[in-house]
Amino acid sequence: MKTYSDTGSNTTIRERLGLRPIINVSGTMTSLGASIIVPEAISAMTEIASQWVEMDDLQRAASAVVARLTGGEAGFITACCASGITMAIAGAMTGTNLLAIERLPDDTEGLKSEVVIQLGHIVNYGAPIDQSIRVAGAKVIPAGTVSVTQDYHVREAINERTAAALYVVAHHTVQYGMLSLEEFCEICHAKNIPVIVDAASEYDLRSFLARGADIVVYSGHKFLSGPTSGIVTGRKDLVRAAYLQNRGVARAMKVGKESIAGTMAALDAWEKRDHAGIRKREEAALNLWKEALQAIPGIGAQIIPDPTTNPLDRLQVFVRPESRFTAAGVASALAAGSPPVIVRNHEVERGHFFLDPCNLHPGEAEIVAEQLRAVLTAKERPADAMKAARKDSAGALRWPD
Repeated sequence: MKTYSDTGSNTTIRERLGLRPIINVSGTMTSLGASIIVPEAISAMTEIASQWVEMDDLQRAASAVVARLTGGEAGFITACCASGITMAIAGAMTGTNLLAIERLPDDTEGLKSEVVIQLGHIVNYGAPIDQSIRVAGAKVIPAGTVSVTQDYHVREAINERTAAALYVVAHHTVQYGMLSLEEFCEICHAKNIPVIVDAASEYDLRSFLARGADIVVYSGHKFLSGPTSGIVTGRKDLVRAAYLQNRGVARAMKVGKESIAGTMAALDAWEKRDHAGIRKREEAALNLWKEALQAIPGIGAQIIPDPTTNPLDRLQVFVRPESRFTAAGVASALAAGSPPVIVRNHEVERGHFFLDPCNLHPGEAEIVAEQLRAVLTAKERPADAMKAARKDSAGALRWPD
């Protein structure tokens, strides 16, 4: 058993810890380490790590950076988007009442404590999003059905107990039949209800506030490529109330100085990033993979846009029976390869998976193409080639064994 202290001049930290050197074509997934942190953020984290700082002052500095990048009146950094949602909801409940902040989540007497959310937006991103609401001590009020939300569904869900409304932007949500953000905000604002937007995986740092949201929560570690963190931005009074939850339920969600400084540096780097150059490299990877899959029996591939209009594409790979694989079987074989290639497999039961080019190190696109060809053209199929897509929690229950 290797330990963290085991070192060697020719080994990497993954090798020393006994971790697989995976190639990530799944996306900016928390379960895979979130992102490749940009050098600017690493430098800022290293520089501040040994320094004492007054955390409120550091967050004041962060507020200025967040406001500049997002167009919000104020902002702060927290542990992740899930904590940002909880803090924003708790803030809408308590305002700046410090005693009410200390009494959450179980004592909500005298507070507005209901949160309206479209039923098609109650998703799971590794945990159920409604839990982020309930952690604050609020009650979830679903509006509409899983396939359609009408204006009256939201309007009639709002009452004298409503503290806020939550709108989720994610590929996990139902992508049709839901109210648009503009419609949702119009209905809520007519009744003086603030709208909180979960935009964890979104590229556009300004549009959601511009379209009517009062608070927007972003990930600092997905497209921004910062350390694991969340960014809360929007109306100053709501941001202040959310920040004060650090005195209550958010104490368990506190963020370190390293993550604050790293996220600030990632935001600064975002302004200077060569976005067009990154798109060209991603397009080259997609075309390479599509070409590698051509003429393989039972396999199809097409380049598709991101479902929430982020400026990126992915390769959708279709696996048909004549390939003698299922989509789940191909994903499993790639994950078991050397090196392991982890695909975006959340829709394998529909007979396809996706390849995401956003998190590649130099040379990895070519390795992925080689692995795809090797797996799909091998004469012998692995034992689980026709694996059925099943939900299996057994692996989670075995941790840490």
